[in-house]
Amino acid sequence: MKHSNPILMFHKMKTIWIAICVIGALPVGAQDVSDSTAISIVPVKIKAYFVNQPLLSLTASGQVVSARQIQDQGTTTLLPALSTVPGIRMEERSPGSYRLAMRGSLIRSPFGIRNVKIYIDDFPLTDAGGNTYLNLIDPASIADIHVTKGPDGSLYGANSGGVVRIQPKGFNIQKSHTELLLGTGSYGLFQEQLSMQRKVNENYNFSFDQSLTRSDGYRSNTALNKKTFQTAHQWKYNTSNELKLFVLYSDLGYRTPGGLTLSQYEEDPRQSRPAAGPNPSAAAQKAGIYNKTLYTGISHNATITDKLAHSINLFGSFTDLENPFITNYEFRKEKNAGIRTYFSYVDEEKVNIKWQMQLGLEAQKGYYKIDNYENVGGTATEAQARDELNNAQYSFFYRAMAHLFEKWTVESSIGLNKNSINYRQHFPETSSPDGSIGFGDIWMPRIATSFLITNQVALRASISRGYSAPTIAEVRPSDITINTELDAETGTNYETGIRWNTQNRRFVADIALYDYRMNNGIVRQVRENDADYYINAGEMNQQGIEAAVWAYLLMPNPDRLVSALNLNSSLAYNHYRFGTYQIEENDYSDNKITAVPDWVWVNTLNLELLNDFGLNVQHQYTSSMPLNDGNSIFAKKFHLLQAKVNWTTKFIKSASIQFFLGVDNLLNEQYSLGNDINAFFGNTDPINGRYFNPAPPRNYYGGLKLSI
Repeated sequence: MKHSNPILMFHKMKTIWIAICVIGALPVGAQDVSDSTAISIVPVKIKAYFVNQPLLSLTASGQVVSARQIQDQGTTTLLPALSTVPGIRMEERSPGSYRLAMRGSLIRSPFGIRNVKIYIDDFPLTDAGGNTYLNLIDPASIADIHVTKGPDGSLYGANSGGVVRIQPKGFNIQKSHTELLLGTGSYGLFQEQLSMQRKVNENYNFSFDQSLTRSDGYRSNTALNKKTFQTAHQWKYNTSNELKLFVLYSDLGYRTPGGLTLSQYEEDPRQSRPAAGPNPSAAAQKAGIYNKTLYTGISHNATITDKLAHSINLFGSFTDLENPFITNYEFRKEKNAGIRTYFSYVDEEKVNIKWQMQLGLEAQKGYYKIDNYENVGGTATEAQARDELNNAQYSFFYRAMAHLFEKWTVESSIGLNKNSINYRQHFPETSSPDGSIGFGDIWMPRIATSFLITNQVALRASISRGYSAPTIAEVRPSDITINTELDAETGTNYETGIRWNTQNRRFVADIALYDYRMNNGIVRQVRENDADYYINAGEMNQQGIEAAVWAYLLMPNPDRLVSALNLNSSLAYNHYRFGTYQIEENDYSDNKITAVPDWVWVNTLNLELLNDFGLNVQHQYTSSMPLNDGNSIFAKKFHLLQAKVNWTTKFIKSASIQFFLGVDNLLNEQYSLGNDINAFFGNTDPINGRYFNPAPPRNYYGGLKLSI
């Protein structure tokens, strides 16, 4: 087996490092910062490892995505904002159909999110079965998003890519505020968003967020209808105790157009998947997803002594999902319940030695009733299968951290992870309808450190284990058979990095190098009847470099014509290769890992004039990527350019109105944002598989936002 050349990797990383240093030096000296009216730039803090802490000294790679960044482009999707984080790739195959990967491939997530653990505050949104319905959340209801990258099974259970923590509006409100947004756009887009945040007094605040989004979509059979309601409450009922409540209800429905072959994609990109062989078309089968979900979480935080605190979070969800597909019509009833609780001890009395530790548990239980029927023109007819699966997931964790001499941070953590699935097949009858799948006791350690060379420069390094058990959707995929052979993905990640900023924080840069060696990687395959199933591919070697720069080309100043001019740039290089990987006579060893581009580069420029006029321009370059394990067909590279302008004016002292206009795909590129992976089946030539989900050409949106 061939191995990655570490010398070649080093030289590539060194070249990027030098380029960033040169680029980063330019804005620092471009403007004198002696103007006393300039607004000071506050340090960024990230909620990671139980506490808010300065991003500079964080022992992991991380980033905070603000509500402002989410609103800078189209407000119906999180895709532009999350794309600014190097190492994150988000795709949208059609309106409402999201996929997200963090430091990984989309090879096992053709219909959702894998390998990433997502929380809403302290409540896991990722369910017991390993699935995450990120598309249920309305972007306007988010206060900010905190991202920590790299596998960490020691504290957060099953994940091999990282952790995303979504902070909803309603917690820690500083003042009462109401916003109403109305927008419209190309392809029948209409959106309405209402957000009310109220600070009743110093001890109680709450929010209500409601949204409606509709779209006909660019392609045939891509209509979207989404309604959400969200409320969050925070009550500090005495000086030592606090209660939080979070409730989300979402009614989401969208059609799924299906993938096209290369010739179909080039001939008519607006068409949905046509009929082929014995299979009807996506439009004839009315293929789509209809998801009604209620998610609730309640937490209690108690300060027991000046050093000891306790947190308990109870959460649960109910999902009613319908999925008319090409080959069947699936109904799913999903129930999830869980607890995340921990004790935290913090001793910061001594100046030179400050330390803390946490001990806790996260446990989830999932109940899944899955029924499949024949799909005849979008109507469920004859029964194919009726199964029940119960999933149990437990993670016991301990963490200790010491901050020494205000320079050196050392932390270590360890988690014991347990995951099992019990199933019962009601129809068709089998000789052994009951069974269980277990993945054993998996220990996940992490050790990390960060050292402040100066007050502006910090070095960091970490070694961590990650794992990701097969999800319910992979154990029981669309081929309606229960796969008892899948193993959990496991691996070890080695990482080092550096952060630095100027004294006034006008320029910030971050760079990370990592090497993650994964075993038993899970990949998607397709059967002759076009149904998907999953196998363990063996070794996946993931080496990469991530770099980010945040630069204030002009310091924020409300009294100047150009009141702000900011540039953000993020770059990811992915050297991802299969290790030993063979399926029957096909040897894919040393091939590029499917659905991973070598390069992703995102640049964002934000301009403000007199605090009234704003312009945000975002450019994303994505290099070509293989679409099958054999690397016989590639998606072409593309440049995606997006721009949004807005004008804000006050019509009374406490109220303002903003008018905005945006354009997506300004360069009118023909590209596929959300490719189907290994999308050939039976004896079909891999080159003629249905890989492509064409994205819209140049399109527009606009609207207004009223703020009181």
